[in-house]
Amino acid sequence: MLARRLILLALFGASLAGALITGRELFYNLVYLFAAILLVAIGWTWISLSRVRLGRLTRAQRAQVGRPLEERLVVRNTGALPKLWLEVRDYSDLPGHAASKVITGIGPHQERAWVVRTPCKERGRFRLGPLSLTSGDPFGLFQVQRSIPQTNHVVIYPYTVDLPEFSLPLGIMSGGEALRRRTHYVTPNAAGVRDYAPGDSINRIHWASTARRDRLIVKEFELDPLADIWLFLDGDQATQVTMPKPAASAPEVVGIWPGMKEPPYALPPSTEEYAVSVAASLAQYFIRRDRSLGLVTYGQARELIQPDRGERQLTKIMETLAVFRAHSRVRFHEALNLESQRLPRWAALILITTSPDTKWVAEAQALKRHGLRVVAVLINPASFGSELDNAPLADALHAVGIPTYRVNHGDNLLAALTVGTQGGARFGG
Repeated sequence: MLARRLILLALFGASLAGALITGRELFYNLVYLFAAILLVAIGWTWISLSRVRLGRLTRAQRAQVGRPLEERLVVRNTGALPKLWLEVRDYSDLPGHAASKVITGIGPHQERAWVVRTPCKERGRFRLGPLSLTSGDPFGLFQVQRSIPQTNHVVIYPYTVDLPEFSLPLGIMSGGEALRRRTHYVTPNAAGVRDYAPGDSINRIHWASTARRDRLIVKEFELDPLADIWLFLDGDQATQVTMPKPAASAPEVVGIWPGMKEPPYALPPSTEEYAVSVAASLAQYFIRRDRSLGLVTYGQARELIQPDRGERQLTKIMETLAVFRAHSRVRFHEALNLESQRLPRWAALILITTSPDTKWVAEAQALKRHGLRVVAVLINPASFGSELDNAPLADALHAVGIPTYRVNHGDNLLAALTVGTQGGARFGG
């Protein structure tokens, strides 16, 4: 473009010099022609982006790995003059999002729209936008650009599989009849009221009874017959392994049964991604069965989501897992020890870890003695090419009566997390 302008200016200068030196009409006509081209190009460029509107509509602010994110972009020419060409450039940081486009020949009061479907391959929080509009004159001499700084964000949830079942140890958590046992925890089961005692929380005050009796009255609760379930995701950076991807190979399909309608998706060969997908799949399974579920993670920082039910709780857990990164320097047995005093008795605790350290097995056994129902899901780093191997821990966990699920690189997650010989689950007494 710069070269074209220089050539045109050189021709204009040469014609002007020829006209002044020779006085011939031909050179004057060339001067007028080149001057007209310059003026038309400048004027055309100046109005090329006037009365042009660009909008984008994202169908949802949340998507999931393995499924497409759909976005619609619209360019409108609201003026009375046609637009010869427009270039829309997108600066989103969503991997594989190709929304940029060159549009030609937009007439007066016309619009052009196109739909961008981006297969989501990475979990996380990504920016959509900003955008820029570029246009110019028909001679290719000048260009003008306008920035559209507005942005929004989309959260890509981790990959999940629809588990048909996931067995937990039998005990209080299995549910059934209400447990006639008073507790200092706030549960959905109110057992009655009593007089206020020093140390009672303000949120336990029953204001209607307080007003009637003219003294502070608090509510008493019973244990929930369906005990809480906690997911404990290990984020110890020292135990994580990522395999280098081959330069050219067929994608390895994991996590689906043959014949399923869901599009095949290959989990990245990373222990972190496998662990997050396991946690997300379990969260989806329990929430859809109306269980009270909580989450504890040690990643970039400690994240704690108190147990609750419903789609809102699933959304909170999925958003936390979407941005989870295993960057913690806290060892798994240390994290268990730190949280052991905060976990209520009679709850079920599902440990998801790649750690080969036997110290956390002792911590898990202590939690079991404390009254928790403990289940372990082992992501084996040795199957990802690491020298570390946590497969021997399955026998140690089995010996102390902790059910164990083993997941290796390339395993079908449905099979690995379902009871049976394919899953490799071992249950102790």
